Amino acid sequence: MTVEQNKSKKTIPIVADTTQPVAKSLYEAHQKVYPRTTAGIYKNWRWAMIWITQIIFYGTPWLQWGDRQAVLLDISTHRFYIFGLILYPQDLIYLVVILIISALALFLFTAVAGRLWCGFACPQSVYTKIFLWIERQVEGDRAARLRLDKSELTRHKLYKKTLKHSLWIGFSVWTGFTFLGYFAPIRELMHNITLFNLGPWETFWICFYSFATYGNAGFLREQICKHMCPYARFQSAMFDNDTLIVTYDTERGEPRSGRSRKVDAKQSGLGDCIDCSFCVQVCPTGIDIRNGLQYECISCGLCVDACNSIMDKMEYPRGLIRFSTQNALTNHWSQEQIIKKVLRPRVLIYSGLLLLLSLGMVYSLATRVPFKVDIIRDRGVMSRLVPGGKVENVYQMQITNASEKPQTYHISVEGIPDLTIASDSKFTVNAAQSRMVAVSLQLKDGAIKSGSHPIKFGIEAEDGKEKIYEKSIFFMSR
Repeated sequence: MTVEQNKSKKTIPIVADTTQPVAKSLYEAHQKVYPRTTAGIYKNWRWAMIWITQIIFYGTPWLQWGDRQAVLLDISTHRFYIFGLILYPQDLIYLVVILIISALALFLFTAVAGRLWCGFACPQSVYTKIFLWIERQVEGDRAARLRLDKSELTRHKLYKKTLKHSLWIGFSVWTGFTFLGYFAPIRELMHNITLFNLGPWETFWICFYSFATYGNAGFLREQICKHMCPYARFQSAMFDNDTLIVTYDTERGEPRSGRSRKVDAKQSGLGDCIDCSFCVQVCPTGIDIRNGLQYECISCGLCVDACNSIMDKMEYPRGLIRFSTQNALTNHWSQEQIIKKVLRPRVLIYSGLLLLLSLGMVYSLATRVPFKVDIIRDRGVMSRLVPGGKVENVYQMQITNASEKPQTYHISVEGIPDLTIASDSKFTVNAAQSRMVAVSLQLKDGAIKSGSHPIKFGIEAEDGKEKIYEKSIFFMSR
């Protein structure tokens, strides 16, 4: 092919077919949130709750009650020690009641003031706040952290990242160790760790809980609250127009515009919002509260603190962002009118149920008999004739001493005239132990008609006024 022939050929441009749909990702790329620090009453309340909850969490396993750990959920021995109270698997009803009380309390708090639990006491929020504090101490404020993450890897950056993650891991391991200390004696755990003699299951659970703390609070953070926590999804079912939530006063704030303090907003037709985005920068979940109520909002109130600080600088009234209700914003209610609406039927019902269940549980624990009895008939021999012309029935009786000192128990029986106990009727059970004893009952042959007859055992502690009655049957052979 000659040069002239090659030049004569036309080049046909390739044009993309714009009629075909362009494939798009179904998932939004995650944008890391860099919360900015602020000052104010809600920040102080958050730190107060962090101190309270963490002192309780980390300090409780080290408390002693006599010769044992004050709070210990001992899975191996099936005993739960809570100060002077010892619970057994038979006391599972108390755990059920505690869970119901916790759920009702959550419903009550949510109906009154939204996601207060999430913002001030949820472990995810608490540990995220602690991890952010460590990050801020090592890497600096929000602007410094942004610059550091965007910069190339240098020795300085590597040092700061290594130090931050080392502190995170150390704190996570201590948290995992403390968590396990609720299920195994924490002093023994500490001793075994110093001797490098930790068992496999203890090692697994410390590592598991440490990894969960490190991953959730260090990396997932707000993603747990936004995408994994079920409470964020069903909270709207507990909200109504009189629920206190973090709100932005659109009527007062719009139209928003940046300005200096010398500009008269009213004469310029502007709202009080100066569009500084400070409320967005301090938000732990990275949302803009000015867009209205969003399920990602955890009611921490940091945007309220941030906005109030800007209002103070601009010499505007506080409360552009505040805790209020939908009805209050619509009807321009005062604070007194808002508080009056708190005592509505839903809140009263939750409060009443919560009070009844709590009082019932306290009464049940206060009047709880400190021992338990289970009686099982010896099914190998329903009844048998013994010397003296008597019929004997044998029972296996398990006595559980739920107190922390040895107890002696007396056994009696009633329900059939002349029915006697042929075995020992007095047994001693060690503290917080169970004992299986054989109890033999005898009755003269022919004293009653053949068949099953109801009887009742009475078990009484020697040094107490408590007495338990357990039903059974006495079988008279033909």
